[in-house]
Amino acid sequence: MKFLRYGAPGAEKPAILDADGKIRDLSAHVADLSGAALAPDALAKLGAIDAKSLPLVDGDPRLGPCVAGTGKFICIGLNYSDHAAETGATVPPEPIIFMKASSAIVGPNDNVLIPRGSEKTDWEVELAVVIGKTAKYVTEAEALDYVAGYCVTNDVSERAFQTERSGQWTKGKSCDTFGPMGPWLVTKDEVPDPQNLGMWLKVNGEQQQDGSSKTMVYGVAFLVSYLSQFMSLHPGDVISTGTPPGVGMGLKPPRYLKDGDVVELGIEGLGTQKQTFVADR
Repeated sequence: MKFLRYGAPGAEKPAILDADGKIRDLSAHVADLSGAALAPDALAKLGAIDAKSLPLVDGDPRLGPCVAGTGKFICIGLNYSDHAAETGATVPPEPIIFMKASSAIVGPNDNVLIPRGSEKTDWEVELAVVIGKTAKYVTEAEALDYVAGYCVTNDVSERAFQTERSGQWTKGKSCDTFGPMGPWLVTKDEVPDPQNLGMWLKVNGEQQQDGSSKTMVYGVAFLVSYLSQFMSLHPGDVISTGTPPGVGMGLKPPRYLKDGDVVELGIEGLGTQKQTFVADR
């Protein structure tokens, strides 16, 4: 199933995408796509509803982030060996973990703000894992039982803030709007192998990233298990699992985003995003 949220920021309603690609409102059946509603069995019950019985959403509404109530937005750095190579880094012996502020989360097609003082705003298409039930000290073998589904994220990054101003990466990753999420939450039954998904990203129509989740160093099940050894993962938490090569800082010469640039990205089976980057004045 493909679940989504639509409407004005802060007033999104839950919905499902029907077999014809039309949006059907789920408000009569669930308050929002958060908390207990994200448990795999709860999503399965929603998906079992006859979509044709649900109200059709007319027009082309704004899509919000595909999940609500995200408490933790956890990111994994340098998780693709070819991306690590392009940045001049080596693959770490254990996953690099950093946090992205939940206030960075926006809809998949919302404008992204280039922060004041930015000179190196960059793009990163990433596969995100959405947690469906609380995970603590889980094994790798059982890790996927705790996953609600998957979605596309753009881990927008300000490289100077991230790497040139001392301290941790978080401040270069957490600027407002730096976390587009969606367009939909695709339940795990529709993604039999999260380690074999094509990923791409274009800037102003020019292909920059063309990779696959099969080149991840640390896979989805490992990451869920690994993170659960250090912190409880709760429903609605999001793990963004890293990016393949082709980011702006890896180009020769490097290329960064400027006011008016348009970024399009997508992952096989999970949908696409399109953002216009706008200077935050």
